[in-house]
Amino acid sequence: MDRKIYGAILFIQAIYTGMFLLSKVAFDVGMNPFVFVFYRQSAATVFLAPIALFLERKTAPPISFLICLKIFMLSLFGVTLSLNIYGVALKYTSATLAAATTNSLPVTTFILAVLLRMETAKMRTRAGIAKVMGIVLCAGGALTIAFFKGPTLKLLLHHHLFSYKGEVQNTAASGNSWIKGVFLMLLANALWATWLVMQNRILKSYPSKLLCTTLQCFMSTIQAFVFAIALARDPSEWRLGWNVRLLSVAYCGIVVTGVTFYLQAWVVEKKGPVYLAMTTPLALIFTIASSAVLFGEIISLGSILGGILLVGGLYSVLWGKSREHKIAASNTGDIEQAENGSRKEEIVEKQSSIPNARIQQHASYPA
Repeated sequence: MDRKIYGAILFIQAIYTGMFLLSKVAFDVGMNPFVFVFYRQSAATVFLAPIALFLERKTAPPISFLICLKIFMLSLFGVTLSLNIYGVALKYTSATLAAATTNSLPVTTFILAVLLRMETAKMRTRAGIAKVMGIVLCAGGALTIAFFKGPTLKLLLHHHLFSYKGEVQNTAASGNSWIKGVFLMLLANALWATWLVMQNRILKSYPSKLLCTTLQCFMSTIQAFVFAIALARDPSEWRLGWNVRLLSVAYCGIVVTGVTFYLQAWVVEKKGPVYLAMTTPLALIFTIASSAVLFGEIISLGSILGGILLVGGLYSVLWGKSREHKIAASNTGDIEQAENGSRKEEIVEKQSSIPNARIQQHASYPA
């Protein structure tokens, strides 16, 4: 089971790497972010709906009005608003920064999970200290990559596949636009963290993961259309051709939203929201390497140092969680062993009391 979870996590982060790169290219060539979200969610709904109906139509529990309302609100804040804000922020920043600020997810998710009593932070234990230190390292790594560049490091084999220079990169270099982009990206990730935490609670009341994901995509499609029709009035912004716009919409809609959201729901159900959030540094490492190879982006020393901090924070939190699981398992084993021992003593006492009762019974008879 652990190998399947690790494989799913690597696959999820590799898919998100492609999302960062393709989304940035699509926005830089002029695609409207609000229209992009609408097309993306529409593609995901069309892709997932027949699969969900075929696989879970007979086994899915009935949907009550309360569950439907919860899924609608979860889609609004965790999917629609998060993706729209993310798209606007990406126009002001870069794919590497998008992957870097995604590492604010562990901080926000951990805080939300503690407030909702889904996680514990025991500062008097080594496991609790390791988890908190991991959160601090992740935050420090993300800040290092975002605000410290340092000297640049050129690759030995610097033969990138695409000679791409985004039009918005010059705008992103200005201080005000860059700070605005970072703030919006952090806000989008905070909404995403809320989605991760609340997703776990909704799946407990409605366990059909695939159908729940499809409903979220369908509802977010309607919500995204309202935002897009209000903020994108130019008909040319809605056109899709055989170019990077269509490729990014198909990839983000089918692969990211359709496949990754389902895999995330499965990982959250097995390991919890904080465990999934702590694996986001992997997407940053993949994005830095891919940006250098595909687009010729020069890797800075700040990116390397930040990546090291993020990986260190990742393993620190994972060590703390595994330590807590081992302690909990050993405590459960001791309790079961004690219960089994007490049961054995009761059985021995009952068995020993049977001969004594027989002796007393025979002694009561006259000789």
